[in-house]
Amino acid sequence: MSRLAYASISLLAYTYVGYPAIVAALSRLRPMDVERDDAWTPTVSVLIPVYNAKSYVRPKLESLLRQSYPKSKLQILVYSDGSTDGSDLEVEAFAQEIVARDPSLEGHVELVRATERKGKPTALNVMRQKATGEVLVLTDIRQVLSDNAIRELVSLLADPRVGTVSGNLELVGGTGAGAYWKYENFIRACEARYRGMVGVTGPLYAIRATDLPEVPNDIILDDMWIPLRLRLQGKRLLFAKDAVALDDAFEDDREKGRKVRTLAGNFQLFSMVPELLSPLTNPSFFETFSHKVLRLAGPVLMAGTLGGTVLGLARSKSTLEKGALSVLLAGQGAFALLAIAGKRAGKAGQLARTFVVLNGAAVEGFVRFARQKQEVTW
Repeated sequence: MSRLAYASISLLAYTYVGYPAIVAALSRLRPMDVERDDAWTPTVSVLIPVYNAKSYVRPKLESLLRQSYPKSKLQILVYSDGSTDGSDLEVEAFAQEIVARDPSLEGHVELVRATERKGKPTALNVMRQKATGEVLVLTDIRQVLSDNAIRELVSLLADPRVGTVSGNLELVGGTGAGAYWKYENFIRACEARYRGMVGVTGPLYAIRATDLPEVPNDIILDDMWIPLRLRLQGKRLLFAKDAVALDDAFEDDREKGRKVRTLAGNFQLFSMVPELLSPLTNPSFFETFSHKVLRLAGPVLMAGTLGGTVLGLARSKSTLEKGALSVLLAGQGAFALLAIAGKRAGKAGQLARTFVVLNGAAVEGFVRFARQKQEVTW
């Protein structure tokens, strides 16, 4: 049982410390050659799904009008997924206002209204049929974009070897989830410099219109299903650091709901695209396994560490081993106390609580996936 404890804690250490260090080193030692072309300005359609987000409509659309990309080459489609809070009226009012200011913007912002709520995959499928752009920029309503976001995404997509380009989500606020996202973003950036991301940032990414297939209506994570299918074809998944989408960092309790959905989506994705789990078919198997699969196994590894330590102490006859296991158990106890204390224990407590909450979300995400209880609507 002591071997179980050592193996489990070693895999946890590799997942959260070892792998980030390795991929960071690889990104420096063997960086991927990246070509960008700032002169390439294809037509672009921005696809925005909305459900009851009236307060976010105007700031988001204003940020799109401020883009440094040529307005004459931009089409903005807003899909209202059965909204009941007046989001539709807000989009229409904004569209009328900008035309009053500048008649050349007639049709620049178009509302696509659905009377029945069906979720993001359906929204994307409807909008891709209406989109006229050579490039599609997929973005959520809540995040305001930096003025250069579209230009940064498109300039990297000019390389025909590239399948998708991810934007950079920046969270504002001092929560544990915000600190965790900075850590996660660091790993994603390193992966992108090495040989490509494992998925993209859902709130902002770009893809050629010809590379976006019809999305299954029940898919939970379009931001993994779409790009990783392209990765299986050998295309690159890049990261545009300067294409920023700004959002608020939520507290753990609110963040947990989003994370449960994401992790249920991970389980679904691997069941739908098993080729991702094979080194023979997935060019980024090392990153997929280390970054995604082992994260899903986190709760099992935590249980293995605790169970192996307790049973090892009960069965071991070696004084040296008992000492080592006692130290390991004490460390787990201290970590648990930090997680329970949370904010009261400062930043260390915040991070410990976030770690526990996110691993708890993995358990709940698996249960939802197994019971097929995770809804595709957001």
